[in-house]
Amino acid sequence: MIRKAAASHTPEPAWFKSSYSNGPDGDTCVEIAHAPGAVHVRDPKDSDGPSFIVGNQAWGAFVTYGAEA
Repeated sequence: MIRKAAASHTPEPAWFKSSYSNGPDGDTCVEIAHAPGAVHVRDPKDSDGPSFIVGNQAWGAFVTYGAEA
């Protein structure tokens, strides 16, 4: 007997553009999406491309560091 794994439905995260992502040409930006315990990050110019996930603590440190610079 062959069993197929049930398709798990993972909803698409609610992506939004960072208010701090504006370069001189308007093409320097990232989109983020919040998830329980993590933040997803991607390049909106390639929304079907790769993204990465960081934990909330790491994201908080990154954002705090950026605010101090």
